Amino acid sequence: MGERLRSLLAPLAPFALIAGLLLALPLLQPRARAADGGNAIESVRIQTPDRVKVTFRSPLTPAQSAAANFRLAEAAAPDAPMEIKGVEMSDRVVTITAGQALHPTESYRLDVVDPPIQHDMKPSAWAVLVTLFLSSALINNFVFTRYLGLCIFFGVSKKRDAAVGMGVTFTAVMIFTAMVSWAVDTFALQPLHLGFLQILVFIGTVAAVVQFLDTMLRKTHPALHKSFGVYLMLITTNCIILAVPLINAQGRVSAIEALVLALGSGLGFALALFLMSCAREKLELARVPKAFEGLPIAFALAGLFALAFMGFSGLDFFR
Repeated sequence: MGERLRSLLAPLAPFALIAGLLLALPLLQPRARAADGGNAIESVRIQTPDRVKVTFRSPLTPAQSAAANFRLAEAAAPDAPMEIKGVEMSDRVVTITAGQALHPTESYRLDVVDPPIQHDMKPSAWAVLVTLFLSSALINNFVFTRYLGLCIFFGVSKKRDAAVGMGVTFTAVMIFTAMVSWAVDTFALQPLHLGFLQILVFIGTVAAVVQFLDTMLRKTHPALHKSFGVYLMLITTNCIILAVPLINAQGRVSAIEALVLALGSGLGFALALFLMSCAREKLELARVPKAFEGLPIAFALAGLFALAFMGFSGLDFFR
């Protein structure tokens, strides 16, 4: 198994090297910091389920630590303040208990009357990345919940070896093309106001990467290349591999967010391929009615997997 995995990963080494070089560049978009009235607040942290821990640079007086001195609201609705159930003070640290549940992936606004401070609480970076990964891989799996990429999904999931190889290859191509497309869109298309060319540019990027991978696999791993057949070239027009760069471009995400979305989407597709290939290999030993042999029973099996993946709906890692 180790030798087989190394043989699958060997031709993908150039992609990993180039992707690493891309990530080494200062691609992370800077986020604006909110003014807090003389920088009196040192840090703000959300402590689920309903607490906000605020660290000031200097201690507050007992009057300043009263609940009436604080105002907490969602950034999307700053005119609708939340109920503050209580305030606890310990030296420079003030813990505010809100009247409703708070979430580390949401944005909030904290207003202090004395001293006058307005501080915007941005979502926790690690919470956003974890949520983004779980959502793209499981909760909103592109195959079982969005029904994209079904051509390759049904074509390559007949055998487990081909499914594992395609899953690894697809994930590598997904990561590389997503990062290149993000860089092109961020530093070329958007500054030049050429957003209407996104689809053409993204298709060209994917086509170039897939053509390079096709030539490499044909020379280094002919057996694996033969098992992929025509489906390797179909990656060029695969819905998933085009959807991820478009989602990144539409959301104006940072480099790390684009990487996590691409990784989660690729691994979600690889998981779907692996599960489906295991089930279809077992299905070959079962007695299937003549009318359901082949693709009909495969569609029924995919529907059962889709029902199972619906169980991830509403999954919240932070509750």
